[in-house]
Amino acid sequence: MAADDRIVLGAAALPEPDRAWLAAVERLSIESVWQGGHLLPPGPSGEAITRLALMTAWTQRARVGTAILLLPLYHPVVIAKQLLDLDARSGGRVSVGVGVGGEFRQEFDAVGVPLAERGARTDESIEVLRQLWKGEPVSHQGRFFHFEDVQMRAVVPPGETVSPVQPGGPPVLVSGRKEPAMRRAARLGDGWMPYLMSPTAYERSVQTIRQEAQRVGRNLDGFEWMIYLYTSIRRDGDRARDEVASFLGGAYGDRPGAMLDRIAPSGTPEEMVDHLQAYVDAGVRHVIISPATPADTLEVITLAAEEVLPRLTLPNHDG
Repeated sequence: MAADDRIVLGAAALPEPDRAWLAAVERLSIESVWQGGHLLPPGPSGEAITRLALMTAWTQRARVGTAILLLPLYHPVVIAKQLLDLDARSGGRVSVGVGVGGEFRQEFDAVGVPLAERGARTDESIEVLRQLWKGEPVSHQGRFFHFEDVQMRAVVPPGETVSPVQPGGPPVLVSGRKEPAMRRAARLGDGWMPYLMSPTAYERSVQTIRQEAQRVGRNLDGFEWMIYLYTSIRRDGDRARDEVASFLGGAYGDRPGAMLDRIAPSGTPEEMVDHLQAYVDAGVRHVIISPATPADTLEVITLAAEEVLPRLTLPNHDG
């Protein structure tokens, strides 16, 4: 079945990957689990590749991915090897959501990456990942990275004769909210995974990506249309809305409730059917539910899977 022929749900493993939580989520109609991470955030929290490794070890069925990996902070050869090995060990279940970051300048200063270079470094790093994941000897002479005649091999898990790694490597899903990220998705990504974006803005982003893909002569067959959605779903809709306003903090929590409803909708399962249907109508096919609350996150995911997803429908024009 093609990526745009059905609607699927993913879940963000917040606040941290947990073995029991992941096991419970895998019993639901949830197809993917995600976690990202910073190197030097203001508070104590994990790092993207470490969290991804935990999720691959603590899941059996679900697709596992980074949402997001701040790619310019890492050397792409190291990242390529880490992701390839995790993909092989997980039976080809890894996906890579990438972004340019920039919220915390000290991360870039500490690893010696100029903030102004983060977009260009991300673009070149994606190219390096693609080259190395071919499994053949490759050379690369770019603006930031250089190597000659290197070959990357995936680890074959014990008892396996052929590595179950995905051909060409894990899918690379571009995150962001602005036009440079949309153009990056159109040129280099296997999908688009924005965040804090209204359905109307998402629909515009789809148009931008399709136009850029047409401009560069790229076919978007199989391209994944995703949204990373901060939300809370509760029987008590006011509780859900209060949780989102509190969770998003000063940057968004002091905005009018109507704005939060557009970019981080919340409420009862019945209310969330309408909210998520608006995203589906705008082009989304894979909704990643990110519980915008530190408490009872499994309830949010469960209500989404059991009471919201079954009531979503594809637009008629999809055929």
